[in-house]
Amino acid sequence: MSQIISVRNLSKSYGNHQVLSNVSFDFEGGQIIGLLGPNGSGKTSLIKILTGLINDYSGEVLIDGNKPGKISKSLVAFLPEKTYLATWMTADDAVNYIADFYDDFDKAKAMHMMDVFQLPHKQKVKTMSKGMQEKLQLLLVMCRNAKLYILDEPMGGVDPAARDFILETILKNRPEGSTILMSTHLIQDVEEIFDSIIMIGRGSLLMKDSVANITQSGKTINDIFKEVFSVDWNF
Repeated sequence: MSQIISVRNLSKSYGNHQVLSNVSFDFEGGQIIGLLGPNGSGKTSLIKILTGLINDYSGEVLIDGNKPGKISKSLVAFLPEKTYLATWMTADDAVNYIADFYDDFDKAKAMHMMDVFQLPHKQKVKTMSKGMQEKLQLLLVMCRNAKLYILDEPMGGVDPAARDFILETILKNRPEGSTILMSTHLIQDVEEIFDSIIMIGRGSLLMKDSVANITQSGKTINDIFKEVFSVDWNF
């Protein structure tokens, strides 16, 4: 498969604070990739660059051969960590809103998934719990027929009992051949679905490999994560 993500010598600073330093990596399409690192490691800035939300950086970034912009945004479905929907919207309003933006959005599927998620169609976002809001946003993302899904902490606000359901939703609604890049702190809950992982710490690339290679020793991804970051982050 061709490279869905290609990053070369990527650096990003906010004033004198450098958050990404000469990061380079590639991923072929069709994988589920774990983006791992502690808070402040540079993951959010990387995600914002990949999704075209940050443009002032040095280096080269390509999404399926395209620089972040209009074309790449049509290929990428992005689930941010924070709720982005207007508080006055109902669940139905949110579906109609996204349907107007993206030609690849399956509105009928979204309406069906609302019922599966037990989300009231007419309930306003401002009265939803954080978990309900996250389920709605996940639904909006996974009802697109995208080539690349970038999910930032998709299970951060749901209870442990709901996590398996969220993972199942992601896997069942992922189009064949698509790629998922998932940032998460809940490594133990999700590591079994990853094909590859990338670890970032203090703005630098610390590890990038397939899960098969990394776990040959019998250690889990969570074990390796703790070893990689134990010195600087006191795990």
